[in-house]
Amino acid sequence: MLTINTSVSDGVVKVDTTDFGDRKAFVQMACAFRYGSDDLDVMGLCFRKDIWIQQIQIYPESSKPALSAMHDTLLKKAGDNSYPFSFEIPTNLPCSVSLQPGPDDKGKACGVDFEVKTYLAKEKNNPDEKIDKKDTARLVVRKIQYAPSQVGAGPKADVCKSFMMSDKPVHLEASMEKDLYFHGEDIPIKIKINNESNKTVKKIKITVDQTTDIVLYSADKYTKTVLNQEFGETVDASSTADLCLTIKPALSENKEKRGLALDGRLKDEDTNLASTTMIRPGVEKEVLGILVSYKIKINLMVAGGGDVTVELPLNLMHPKPAGNFLKTHTLF
Repeated sequence: MLTINTSVSDGVVKVDTTDFGDRKAFVQMACAFRYGSDDLDVMGLCFRKDIWIQQIQIYPESSKPALSAMHDTLLKKAGDNSYPFSFEIPTNLPCSVSLQPGPDDKGKACGVDFEVKTYLAKEKNNPDEKIDKKDTARLVVRKIQYAPSQVGAGPKADVCKSFMMSDKPVHLEASMEKDLYFHGEDIPIKIKINNESNKTVKKIKITVDQTTDIVLYSADKYTKTVLNQEFGETVDASSTADLCLTIKPALSENKEKRGLALDGRLKDEDTNLASTTMIRPGVEKEVLGILVSYKIKINLMVAGGGDVTVELPLNLMHPKPAGNFLKTHTLF
């Protein structure tokens, strides 16, 4: 069993030492970047790069961590022959991000993941020792970065565009109340239009693009549209409009998009669109593996052809849970 937040993971392993012989029990935690499935690891090519790895011997006990409240809970639940462990997770490690596989893709998804493995071996880190699969248990967990407690002022953008066969332009201004929104939260966008032209604004289209920048091994960058919504509001020639249009980008509308960045993926658990990557001061981008960002485009569709567009940055994150949030998972 194990729980993980952004700095410490506490866990307990229940073991049956009957058939150990001269072997020892170890627990390993690794953060890795996977850019290919396991079945592609052929001809000496590895499609997995370890970013950080740490191992602890739990039986016979080499050292015992200071027991936390979570340890106490897990030890009571696991019963006899249970051994606690703790991992200190460096704050500069990336959060969990996986790229959504296509319908026919098999194996583990590409992305950054955290894996806890407990195994039996005679020695720690001996590459020549063969470890049977039946003597190994693995668990993938998510590392999530929560939103800061204070949010800043929202972004604002404006543009003025002229059209042929019209003496005067169309002014567009768009703004948001804050600079960060939570997954699943409505996002209201204030839009001001001053149509001085002789053309009609026939509708408004809002899109949200997710950009995934893979910086660990190459300079690959992918942009996927995660929301594309049209609004029927019109603005006649020589008139104005003050509007507030609400959007809510969500994974539920993008289940079939291959390569979309998600907040990791656990067995039998739902996930959501990947959170915006917040880069801490002094942390190199390459260490983070995958950078995720969002951009909102507000587009006025003008009769007779042409459009007027502004862009706003969007930060999407998880709210910090109230109290001491701890979640447990079981190794299989």
